[in-house]
Amino acid sequence: MGHDKALTLLAGVPLVQHASNLLRSAGLEPRIAGAKSDLSSIAPTLPDDPNQSSLGPLSGICSALANSSAPRALFLPVDLPLLPASLIGYLIHHATVAQSAVTVVSVAGFIQTFPAIIDTAALPSLQSSLNSNDRNSLRAFRAAADILSRPFSVLPVELLLQAGQVSSPQALPPGVWFLNINTPQDLLQAEALLAGRHVQVI
Repeated sequence: MGHDKALTLLAGVPLVQHASNLLRSAGLEPRIAGAKSDLSSIAPTLPDDPNQSSLGPLSGICSALANSSAPRALFLPVDLPLLPASLIGYLIHHATVAQSAVTVVSVAGFIQTFPAIIDTAALPSLQSSLNSNDRNSLRAFRAAADILSRPFSVLPVELLLQAGQVSSPQALPPGVWFLNINTPQDLLQAEALLAGRHVQVI
């Protein structure tokens, strides 16, 4: 994007504010991990381990879990602004009831790495993955669940939608909920979707 993605404006609002608003709508108090800019006016920030700050998303996850006193934490990147709060709420409910080590969703049969709810007991395993040569987040999540002998839960979004468990305030189809804002074109597409204009999703 040519600048800090968290500060990219969508409908006049920074992406990090969209994410923060989404979490608050789901009844959560957000914290910001891995911030490149001073975002403390939006939510409290969590410092990365300076020795691991360049090791990708798994580094931020480990730092956040290490600084959490809660039994589990939800991780949401700033570049998924079209997710509905009802999905976050249902993930929390399922993770609590199922006592899953990790809870994620799938769309069109493809597992999404985020949003993810991770039990803090998974931290030692995730730290081991971070210190290995394989820092793939999904593989690390699966490994942690195996070590804890607890579920790695994957919830198909389409089934949740059909059952009335989740819904989009803009009536967007599940396929676009996971539009990542990685390029100016993605941003234009998200702007059009929020404005109710038809766009082709590729």
